[in-house]
Amino acid sequence: MIRAHVLICGGTGCTSSGSQDIQKAFRENIEACGLAEEVKVVQTGCFGLCALGPVVIVYPDGTFYSRVTSDDVKEIVEEHLLKGRIVERLVYSDTGSEKVKEEIGNVALNDTVFYKSQNRVVLRNCGVINPENIDEYIAMDGYAALGKVLTEMTPEDVIKVVTDSGLRGRGGGGFPTGRKWALTAPNKADQKYVVCNADEGDPGAFMDRSVLEGDPHCLVEAMAIAGYAIGATEGYVYVRAEYPIAVKRLQKAIDDAREYGLLGKDIFSSGFDFDLHIRLGAGAFVCGEETALMTSIEGNRGEPRPRPPYPAVKGLYGKPTVENNVETFANIPQIILRGADWFASMGTERSKGTKVFALGGNINNTGLVEIPMGTTLRHIIEDIGGGIPNGKKFKAAQTGGPSGGCIPASLIDTEVDYDNLTAIGCMMGSGGLIVMDEDSCMVDMAKFFLEFTVDESCGKCTPCRVGTKRLLEILDKITKGNGTIEDIDRLEQLCNYIKQNSLCGLGQTAPNPVLATLKFFRDEYVAHVVDKTCPAGVCKDLVAYSIDADKCKGCTKCARNCPVGAISGAIKNPHTIDQNVCIKCGACVENCPFGAIYKK
Repeated sequence: MIRAHVLICGGTGCTSSGSQDIQKAFRENIEACGLAEEVKVVQTGCFGLCALGPVVIVYPDGTFYSRVTSDDVKEIVEEHLLKGRIVERLVYSDTGSEKVKEEIGNVALNDTVFYKSQNRVVLRNCGVINPENIDEYIAMDGYAALGKVLTEMTPEDVIKVVTDSGLRGRGGGGFPTGRKWALTAPNKADQKYVVCNADEGDPGAFMDRSVLEGDPHCLVEAMAIAGYAIGATEGYVYVRAEYPIAVKRLQKAIDDAREYGLLGKDIFSSGFDFDLHIRLGAGAFVCGEETALMTSIEGNRGEPRPRPPYPAVKGLYGKPTVENNVETFANIPQIILRGADWFASMGTERSKGTKVFALGGNINNTGLVEIPMGTTLRHIIEDIGGGIPNGKKFKAAQTGGPSGGCIPASLIDTEVDYDNLTAIGCMMGSGGLIVMDEDSCMVDMAKFFLEFTVDESCGKCTPCRVGTKRLLEILDKITKGNGTIEDIDRLEQLCNYIKQNSLCGLGQTAPNPVLATLKFFRDEYVAHVVDKTCPAGVCKDLVAYSIDADKCKGCTKCARNCPVGAISGAIKNPHTIDQNVCIKCGACVENCPFGAIYKK
């Protein structure tokens, strides 16, 4: 009889940190201790706390071990699993869980501050089940929603439930999901399609990847439900080839669902046919735009099409098509099982449900979080995210990736939902949330995202192809100290032109990081062009390193570590830096034991 389960994260992050070796070590040590009949090792998807991987959870007590290595496994097996003594040194702790640890003597996953404020709907099975075992998904009410739809509901009933739930597209646009399905359903055609956008291209975003790796069957089930609702019999999941673990698990989920009769012909003896296929993308960011994605599935160069006609009328292969992203679909089974009112009870008036964010940047708890719409940015950063490392001050949060804007520290109490972010010139995007501290240069940040957009533009329309390049040239000029006040005005004019005239969402939103930083951090642009300084000390052409003669002890460590020999001076005497030779790499600052070197 199984008395304990050892759950080991098998997501991309933990896999890259050696979780496969840890699984092997657990099995070997469990066997060596004679516990093979009592303890089961389970590979799961991502738990969310990616910075703490590899993560191991021991149930039924739920003890949360972080940063486990293969060398730690023997101790966990012998102490915890054999003798019942928790290995304290490996147990994760934060401010909130330390108190719990004092009171109950253990820290379980759900006791941590990181998890307490979350409401996991999309991520409900991630880190809970083995994503490669269809029986475990079924045990968690998997495919019950599909069964209910096919045996108890009409297509119109399904669309009404989705519409009443208030679910909006989680891919960035926020278009009402039920309305999109309702616009597609009446259109007559010999073939209709359901398409899933899993081409997650925003820098720092990994929400969809984690769902595919941790709960692939929920996508299979949801797409079948969508097919029934709109009258489609075929679906495609467009996923980037850079997600090999996600692709492997999704393909297994599709194969197993076919074997169980949950895909294919006459599902649940209802007369409804539906099948799924995977199409691999080559990593083009523009293929996140629905028409470019469909063009790519058709075997052509991934370029957007003019709209109208919209995909609801003329989509994949010219047929009526519904397209949603992974997170949107992942909500569908629970909405069907628990009802529209249940889903609508979460979130705000116009932004229902929860939202998954990939927290990254200057934040202690990097990883995945799922919170109700309307949660304040302060709560996300200070409580769930654990605040800014090294006592630094919060400066801004970038939402929506290259298509989004930034939320400054003055607006940290903003309730995060579609309308509030739009009102301040930002956007939800797919869910990347990059946190920046006081050492971040907002001009450089805008330049970083624009470099990405310039590289990813498909080149089909002139405003995007040429306009973004000109924008980048002006930003580059400013960060090198060659900009003028007139350049700032030109930036705004060009941004507005590109937004109004680009063909697709990539070009229309590409100027957003520039416009947002101009709105909230215009003083930094002025400092770059008037004072010829970078207040954050990031733009290399605008900073210089100097040595404080009073602090310098002449230890020569800085000179010995300078890669270009820019530092000179006698032993036990103050040194100097030749500014004409210095490449501003910062090696001298890192190696000075007396804090004598500073930026100016």
